[in-house]
Amino acid sequence: MPLSAGARLPLPAALAHHAVRVLRLRAGAAIVLFNGAGGEYPATLEIDGKEAWAQLGAFDPRDAELAGRIILAQGLPSGDKMDWVVEKAVELGASRVSPIAAQRSVLQLAGARLEKRVAHWSRIAQAASEQCGRNRLMAVDTPATLGAWLEQPADGLRLLCHPEAGPSLVEALAAAQPGLRQLSLLVGPEGGWSDAELALAARHGVQAVRYGPRVLRTETAGLALMAAATALLGW
Repeated sequence: MPLSAGARLPLPAALAHHAVRVLRLRAGAAIVLFNGAGGEYPATLEIDGKEAWAQLGAFDPRDAELAGRIILAQGLPSGDKMDWVVEKAVELGASRVSPIAAQRSVLQLAGARLEKRVAHWSRIAQAASEQCGRNRLMAVDTPATLGAWLEQPADGLRLLCHPEAGPSLVEALAAAQPGLRQLSLLVGPEGGWSDAELALAARHGVQAVRYGPRVLRTETAGLALMAAATALLGW
């Protein structure tokens, strides 16, 4: 939906329902609209029965992004754990989540089921943005094998989480080039990365690092790494 200062726009049915029936907002309430590309428009809510409109004010360039880009390459976990990972990755400021169909991933997706799941994750990312105040949408990629993901053009530093790695996250980031502006974090599924995947990642210049003395669950590891990395890098 195109947004512009001074415009009066009808809210889509789902948004109108959420604003009026779920949040119980009243006519005249202050709301904020954004299109996911950055910046936002303060607006006033207008209600007529089940329909609602937004009277937009002037564009506000406010941004809530990190100082650098973080990409989380998450080995597909079982069940609905990926829902949690996507939601919290948005809140922590990730610019992209790349689900990895790892050799030890229990969850296997293909065809219509794959498309449905990716669309579901994208909706979670949008809802999480609305909740946490981000006005740029985090991208959620279609799942790919680790090999296919590694073949993509890469910038910045790429680190793979492994409990038996020699260097720690702190050491790896301390040795990173000054002015680092993109960090990719690779986290395996419940069974971890296979030996073949570890060797493949090493051949592509990915450095294995450990987070600490404890082994974290797959849905915890990436989020913990992201939070620690943003603090250590001053992002």
